[in-house]
Amino acid sequence: MERRLTAILSADVVGYSHLMGEDEGGTLERLKAYRRELVDPTIEEFHGRIIKLMGDGALVEFASVVDAVHCAAVVQRKMANRDQEVSDTRRIQFRIGVNLGDVIVEGDDIYGDGVNIAARLQGIAQPGGICVSGTAFDHAAHKVDVGFSALGEQQLKNITDPVRVYRVLLDPSKAGKVVAAPRAGRRAMILAALVALLITATMISVVWQWPFAPQRPTIAVLPFLNLSGDPGQDYFTDGITDNLITDLARLSHLDVISRNSVFVYKGKPVVLADIKRDLGVRFVVEGSAQRTGDQIRVNAQLIDAASGDHLWANRFGRGGADVFAVQDELSRQIAEALGLTLTPSEAERIARPPTANLEAYDYYLRAVQATRTGRRSRMLEGLALFDKAEALDPGFAEAFAADAHATAYVWRSAYDDVLQSALARKRAYDKASLALALDPELSSPYAVLAVMQVVDRRYEQAITSARKAVSLGPADADAHMAFAYVQLVSGNHAEAAAAVETALKHDPNLSAIGRYTAGLVFYLQRDYVKAIENFERARDGSPGNGEFVTPLAMAYVRAGRLDDARAAVAEGIRLQAGRDCLAGWRLGHAHFRKQDLAFILDGLREAGLPEWPFGFKADERDRLNGDQIASTVMGKLLRGKTEPSGSPAIMQIGLDGNAAFRSATQLMTETVSINGDMLCEQSENAFGQADCGPVYRRANSPDETIYAYVNSTKVFYFSPVK
Repeated sequence: MERRLTAILSADVVGYSHLMGEDEGGTLERLKAYRRELVDPTIEEFHGRIIKLMGDGALVEFASVVDAVHCAAVVQRKMANRDQEVSDTRRIQFRIGVNLGDVIVEGDDIYGDGVNIAARLQGIAQPGGICVSGTAFDHAAHKVDVGFSALGEQQLKNITDPVRVYRVLLDPSKAGKVVAAPRAGRRAMILAALVALLITATMISVVWQWPFAPQRPTIAVLPFLNLSGDPGQDYFTDGITDNLITDLARLSHLDVISRNSVFVYKGKPVVLADIKRDLGVRFVVEGSAQRTGDQIRVNAQLIDAASGDHLWANRFGRGGADVFAVQDELSRQIAEALGLTLTPSEAERIARPPTANLEAYDYYLRAVQATRTGRRSRMLEGLALFDKAEALDPGFAEAFAADAHATAYVWRSAYDDVLQSALARKRAYDKASLALALDPELSSPYAVLAVMQVVDRRYEQAITSARKAVSLGPADADAHMAFAYVQLVSGNHAEAAAAVETALKHDPNLSAIGRYTAGLVFYLQRDYVKAIENFERARDGSPGNGEFVTPLAMAYVRAGRLDDARAAVAEGIRLQAGRDCLAGWRLGHAHFRKQDLAFILDGLREAGLPEWPFGFKADERDRLNGDQIASTVMGKLLRGKTEPSGSPAIMQIGLDGNAAFRSATQLMTETVSINGDMLCEQSENAFGQADCGPVYRRANSPDETIYAYVNSTKVFYFSPVK
């Protein structure tokens, strides 16, 4: 048994019993024909999976909400044109409900509230119509050629909490429109006026629609000011801000801008108009914190970004041990000021302290501040601080989750001087698993697992983890970007792009890594304008990082900007000291689909990126074949030097392939093998992938080395030692 987040389509036939009573045989034949000619092919076209067929309906699962709504719209539009000659009382019509929700999977069947809500939505849909839940609407709005009419929150049978419901507008002229659920009094008044108008002037055509749907409240929590007079207390003040963002993001009816975007404003004057424009928010929280000895003082205020009005303000003064109570009161009072009613689970979640050990909490805050810099030295410091926090409180789930996130970054960035690849990989998996064992409702460990699983080519597990991350953290931009990356690697480019757009809604200032992922998504979608925009923002967000310069080249090539592409390649190679090459891209993206990787490599090749590092080239007539490589290196000690410094290096290779390589900058144990006419090294580096390359005889060697071996990371000139 497993749980997963998925899109569910439920459909039934309107008046099925009546139709069967009128003409059982004819109804069945017509229904079979509809399924054979229309319904089943459409479901297959949009990648749906039929879970079960009933006499009067079907339950269908989709990996994509967009596909589910699109499929439903195609079916209903085509059904509207069928059986025009049949009387209204005998015409077959479907009602369809679509929901995105958590389901329980058991064998080939699924069940749970995710399925139940879809079925209830289908029940309230009009004949020939479609109703979707709010979760489905959030993902499908403006991505399908339909409109939506908000029906407000509906109490569905046997569903505990009210569900936001939208009716799909199938008329092509309504595509892209969102019609609001009106206020009762105004709606009654306008409808009465319309009725009177139609009675007295039936020849007048009246066109009227409700204003755009009211948006969920959007809020930005600006970095609190540190009034302690000690810059060393910044980590504590930042922690107050972080926890308030986290608590508010747990509220189901509030959209909260992520930390990454709001911390752009740290230390800057507050200009509400700029914040409202840049972040697209209605409300802003600003405040300050002061920690003096065992006392803390926190001031906070809620501001309407449009008018500048102060809607709420309060001051809290407590002992240091009451920091969690202060944070709880802050979140509750802001929610009340926004008119939000907390569900019991939301109230319980906010009130639950992350740890009862204040010393552990202090280490945790310091660790988070250190690891968010991304700098190697601070990463090492941060991981050590996480260890201290976890030792003081082995039940501190948030510490394990943040540790996993930081360690996965070390692993993906190949910071071997912080943690060797294999150790980083194991630590990230272990810490994420511990965090989830302590608190299964955290989203970030699932996001970490999703990215690591997809790099490990465990695609189905990665998609499951990414969906879970998004379901638990609907306002977590990192969760949506993890989902985008998993869908990108899996070849689902449209889903990846939709996830990027959702992430940008919560974090308009994505990190450089996030922008790089977004650039890849749009590049493979062939949207080169957006690809260039995101790659450029990745480059600008990480100055001097060649890894975020070279990707621009492939997008420039596709946009016809060949000179810019070649300049980007040259700059990327310079910043990476000559190491950037096609072989490195091939190895680092080996978990991508073959056709997607080929499209990336073709663009970089056309931009002038060389095949091997340090611009290595050789005469193919001097290349050794597989047998020659084996007789030259297997069971031998190879002594020589590496590019670009010419520093001494040795490689010891046993007859069984067990080997060790040592240079001035590298020491690694590995396995060596021959694959075709390539010499391959496989170690804990390069995500465990084999790094292969050719071996050449040096006809006119300027020194005593008589062979050259090149792969994605090095050029090794060597001679076997006799």
